Amino acid sequence: MAEITAAMVRELRDRTGAGMMDCKKALAEAGGDMEAAIDWLRKKGLSAAAKKSGRVAAEGLVGVASGPNVAAMVEVNAETDFVARNEAFQGFVAEVAGLALSVGDDVEKLKAATYPGTMHSTQDELTRLIATIGENMTIRRAKVLTVASGNVATYVHNAVKPGLGKIGVLVALEAASEIEAMEMLGRQIGMHVAAARPTALDITGVEPSELEREKAVLREQAAGSGKPAAIIEKMIEGRIRKYYEEVVLLEQMWVHDGESRVKEVVRKAGGTLTGFARFQLGEGIQKETTDFAAEVAAVAGKG
Repeated sequence: MAEITAAMVRELRDRTGAGMMDCKKALAEAGGDMEAAIDWLRKKGLSAAAKKSGRVAAEGLVGVASGPNVAAMVEVNAETDFVARNEAFQGFVAEVAGLALSVGDDVEKLKAATYPGTMHSTQDELTRLIATIGENMTIRRAKVLTVASGNVATYVHNAVKPGLGKIGVLVALEAASEIEAMEMLGRQIGMHVAAARPTALDITGVEPSELEREKAVLREQAAGSGKPAAIIEKMIEGRIRKYYEEVVLLEQMWVHDGESRVKEVVRKAGGTLTGFARFQLGEGIQKETTDFAAEVAAVAGKG
């Protein structure tokens, strides 16, 4: 049997948050294999990280990173907003965003990639962070945009640190020259996207199911008007144009002047807008709601 050293026990404790004796037993059961010992603890429910994995994590940070002709954005969630102010957590999010520049935006590949400056995976580093901070955390999603020439601009709304905040945006602008001008325009478009929340780059990018849903609503609204079917269809066409102006980035009114369309601003600048991404922290996550008074009453035997 492999010798179980104090250093091995300490490392396992750091990575899982389990008790010292449990870590020693796990290593013994696994013959000194660290990864097998981690699995043994998780199966027994003794890993602190495993115990926390079922808790809702809807807070955290969005992080962005950029390189030549490429930029990446990640969302890493935690349970409370307090963790977003933790320097270790902030450092982790920044490192993962930087890692995505080379690994790509497949979350499973990101988790499996070697964490910078270590010999272990990014998921193992996250597990260690969970044990240290004491909250469930997840790498939820990532996005990488590239251009052949031009710039992929980044924007973070209300940043807590450079490149870290609650809303992040990537904007891909193709351009033959004047990269600095494209950087400035990209940042302005990033601010626009953060505020206007478009869901598609152009009209062809609108989800067909969403478009049909909108048309169905409009038809239902127009059905009681008493107008002929041909007139109703023209009314719907006009309203769909308005719908595009609400959800399509290139069709939206430029928030910086309230007069131009985004497509006109980009055309005048001599660039081509080829893609964008917007992450808002926790969007789409079903958060738990609790009635504190009811909880207290229940504990007191009154509920």
